[in-house]
Amino acid sequence: MNHGKNHSYAPLAGYLFISPWLIGFAILTVWPMIQSLYYSFTDFSLLSPPRWIGMQNFKEISEDRFFYNSLKVTFTFVITSVPARLVFALFVAMLLNQKIRGIGLYRTIIYLPSLIGGSVAVAVLWKNIFGMTGFINHITALFGIAPKNWIGTPGTALGTLVTLSVWQFGSAMIIFLAGLKQIPGELYEASSVDGAGKLRQFFTVTLPMLSPVIFFNLIMGLINSFQSFTAAFVITGGGPLNSTEMYALYLYEKAFAALHMGYASALAWILLAIVAVATAINFLVSKYWVFYENDTGGNR
Repeated sequence: MNHGKNHSYAPLAGYLFISPWLIGFAILTVWPMIQSLYYSFTDFSLLSPPRWIGMQNFKEISEDRFFYNSLKVTFTFVITSVPARLVFALFVAMLLNQKIRGIGLYRTIIYLPSLIGGSVAVAVLWKNIFGMTGFINHITALFGIAPKNWIGTPGTALGTLVTLSVWQFGSAMIIFLAGLKQIPGELYEASSVDGAGKLRQFFTVTLPMLSPVIFFNLIMGLINSFQSFTAAFVITGGGPLNSTEMYALYLYEKAFAALHMGYASALAWILLAIVAVATAINFLVSKYWVFYENDTGGNR
């Protein structure tokens, strides 16, 4: 007889269960974002109360050559590292998708570096590897190549950060591996009957069936790469000659080195807009190349 009353309390019970997350999200995410938006229109140095100055921060940013340099460096990093990491992660995932003895152990060993991810320890290790007395110069010396200051040379410093980003392929590889296991074997059998070789099967079966997974990894890679900070901060410090001055690093320097928190808040919202536009463009373009099982053509 009380079934109706029990149902009326169900939504309330659900909100009570998720209330810890909602409270944390409101306090740790929504409120700081609102504060940051307000500070972006103020002159705020952390040492004195914020003073409203309207669009002045954004006007100064539009005339800041270091801002444009950080944009150039960040876009170069994103355009080179994201595709390279996707290709490498897919390549490794396909190797680990083979039915051979001990494949589980191989997967674990290859994934282990991703457990420490983009930590400071990894950045320090990478700095030593590419140092003048590091592992890379030891290898090149075997071929008679003189040691090179990879990190201290503007032409190669950003490349070391891109290489580190590609090396951190583990999470994308695991997602690719899961996607590969979902591709029906019948599709490969049917294509073999039609005379398709391994290369043709890759382009006509594997890639179309993996396109939703590729799209997901692409979006996540873009978002993470635009916010890249640790590697540039620890390995190069933004140098040499600002050749690795990532956007997030420049924002950090403005906020905590120069104590221009209002300026840094404006930079943060510009970055949010850039990431939002890049993501939106990818979603719009995805309908031409992302295919789902219930689609007859593309993503509709």
